[in-house]
Amino acid sequence: MLNDYVRPEQPSKEDVRERVRAEQSKLSTYGMKIKEAKLPVMVIFEGWGSSGKGSAIANVIKNIDPRFFQVATMDKPATPDELRKPFLYRYFIEIPEAGKFKFYDSFWMNEVTRDRIEGRLNDEDYEKRIRSINVTERQLTDNGYLVMKFFFHISRKEQKKRLQGLLADKNTRWRVSDADLQENKHYDKYLSVYDKYLKDTDRSQAPWYIIDASNRKWAELQVLSYLNLGIETAMKNQSLAVPILQNTFPLKHMPLLSEVALDKSLTDEEYKERLDELQAELHDLHNKLYRKKIPVVIAYEGWDAAGKGGNIKRITGALDPRGYTVHPIASPEPHEKARHYLWRFWNRLPKTGHIAIFDRTWYGRVMVERLEGFCSENDWQRAYNEMNEFEKELADWGAVVIKFWVQIDNQTQLDRFTDRQNTPEKQWKITDEDWRNRDKWDLYEDAVNEMLQKTSTTYAPWYILESVDKKYARIKALEIVIDSIKKAF
Repeated sequence: MLNDYVRPEQPSKEDVRERVRAEQSKLSTYGMKIKEAKLPVMVIFEGWGSSGKGSAIANVIKNIDPRFFQVATMDKPATPDELRKPFLYRYFIEIPEAGKFKFYDSFWMNEVTRDRIEGRLNDEDYEKRIRSINVTERQLTDNGYLVMKFFFHISRKEQKKRLQGLLADKNTRWRVSDADLQENKHYDKYLSVYDKYLKDTDRSQAPWYIIDASNRKWAELQVLSYLNLGIETAMKNQSLAVPILQNTFPLKHMPLLSEVALDKSLTDEEYKERLDELQAELHDLHNKLYRKKIPVVIAYEGWDAAGKGGNIKRITGALDPRGYTVHPIASPEPHEKARHYLWRFWNRLPKTGHIAIFDRTWYGRVMVERLEGFCSENDWQRAYNEMNEFEKELADWGAVVIKFWVQIDNQTQLDRFTDRQNTPEKQWKITDEDWRNRDKWDLYEDAVNEMLQKTSTTYAPWYILESVDKKYARIKALEIVIDSIKKAF
């Protein structure tokens, strides 16, 4: 990469100007085309201080309708609130909507290399971050994103010259930071770290383009040429299926739903006694969670009318309301649907020491979206691995991840639907869609079985709650939550 970089031959000034005008014209036409194709484009600028990244972004966006792009500056350190979320959080929530550009003045490279140089990342943590970045960039491109990554390269001598020029003028002196001066002073050290990062994250689906930034107009031409070529290639690839990756995660054996015995029950007396005991214990554990800054993610899926709401209520009844959030997940809003399907869940992750409870989850991808045709077959088949990767990211962050499938039989659901239909104060709970879904019970059962088999990992296992007797299911859920938190301690 940088250590063996050979500077390309620079054309004449007139040739550069002529070619820049041609590429600018081409990019301006692509603005409407990516909107029509619903292609989201991420353009990431990294490089040496004073290498001209900001100027390049300013020149490139002049060629795009301002309705179709945004610019994000990501070079500032994470805020205290962001530090209480996974490393990827503040970057993932910044991804663009389908059909729009987003330009980034630095991205996760800046944070990783800075932490590496300043000694905040050891070898093991560095490797973890590299894996997270490579997995996420692959997920984005698999889900239709174009990720263009540019590194602006200048020599030590050229950087020093530019920094001195900025410092000499009182109106531009503010643009030179202590970090820029340190970078130039220890150029070779930084070069080594940058070079390793670029090599470690250079992948065919999201390659690095090294930009010779010794001349600003020449740098603009290189960016425009690569960007236009990337858009052209991405639009040709849109109709192609993405390979399904083999599972590499340790899985726990799960029974088929038909094998789950649903005759388990508790008496009212047993239920009341255990509920009081377990809620008191969970209340104490919640205080310890906050003190130890351990985040908890509890995910609920299950049949309609299986009792998810009542189950959640018994867990939250033991918690300090300042330390948890329940997220009822419905159909995605337009701005959510226009992004990677995991985006809206990244946005809802808890802070360290807090609990997030999801009433319906990202697993809608392989159930309702699969069966109702809201995504392609290739999309939902890829999703098993993508969701395992997402949960691995949470587990590596230190989160306790607990997933419940709330199980009842077909007849119990019918009885509960009928009761809701015939009870005025419960009628709001039943919809025409609920009745329609009953006709697809067998299809949903097959989809759930496949989901359980392919996504019950050792770090984020599924637990089946037998909920014909709701009291039994509530007590079992509380016991599992308490046991999982204790293991985390």
